[in-house]
Amino acid sequence: MPDHRHDLLFGAFVTPVADPPDQALDLAVAADRAGLDLVAFQDHPYLPEFLDAWTLMSAVAARTERIRLTGDVLNLPLRPPAVLARSAASLDRLSGGRVELGLGAGAFWDGIEAMGGRRLKPGESVQALEEAIAILRGIWAADERGGVRVDGQFHHVAGAERGPAPAHDIGIWLGAYGPRMLRLVGRLADGWLPSLSYLRDGPASLGAMNTLIDEGADAAGRDPGAIRRLLNLEGRFAQTGGGLLVGPAEQWAEELADLALTEGISGFILMSDDRATLERYAHEVAPRTRELVEAERRG
Repeated sequence: MPDHRHDLLFGAFVTPVADPPDQALDLAVAADRAGLDLVAFQDHPYLPEFLDAWTLMSAVAARTERIRLTGDVLNLPLRPPAVLARSAASLDRLSGGRVELGLGAGAFWDGIEAMGGRRLKPGESVQALEEAIAILRGIWAADERGGVRVDGQFHHVAGAERGPAPAHDIGIWLGAYGPRMLRLVGRLADGWLPSLSYLRDGPASLGAMNTLIDEGADAAGRDPGAIRRLLNLEGRFAQTGGGLLVGPAEQWAEELADLALTEGISGFILMSDDRATLERYAHEVAPRTRELVEAERRG
């Protein structure tokens, strides 16, 4: 049975376009004012048509009041984990504890290599991610004695000083699809952050993938229910139904509530750069989904 301890999160996935430079920032501000919980930005440092995700997140933090921020997902091969740990902790402190850390092991290796990153094989990228998580958590553990030491195959720190501590326990959410990565989520991460469009069988894939996460958690002696399950998704509002998340707001709410109740999904991030769509999602879909889920849980 899905674990229901996590409150539902509703977010906006915004494209960080460089031209016009204020588009992504304005959408994030609109998402904050509409009452969404999270704004997420894809991270492709090798694409000049995109703003740098971390710089954009910092600007958004300065312009918003309550919305949480994350990369979705940050490109680890081009962001050294010790530096990323301090960047995340710093922005979390400056924003009042509003930063989460969506991470990816790497993709689009031609672009990564062109920017000076190292091309990794799939198994190598998973190992590099595991080493990076150890460094991130070590840097954030400001109260522990001694420096951070990780002598990894791909990441190495030799006594790095700890700190600063973030303002809250930053969640490490991993974009993961393969069995080894899914088990890594269970062993080491705080959340799972895939995109629905990347799942081979759509929502029908979620059960088997969740099982692999649970297996990883069980093997590590962790509670599988402590791991948040999030989902990037696309949709279109219409007067009549035309498939998953194509139809009126009530249909959206019923379908998202079903994913929450049957698959344990507790974070729904809408991929849209249309302000009206995001505002309707915030005002009509999010509260109705919460009502449906809460009513079912009470029952």
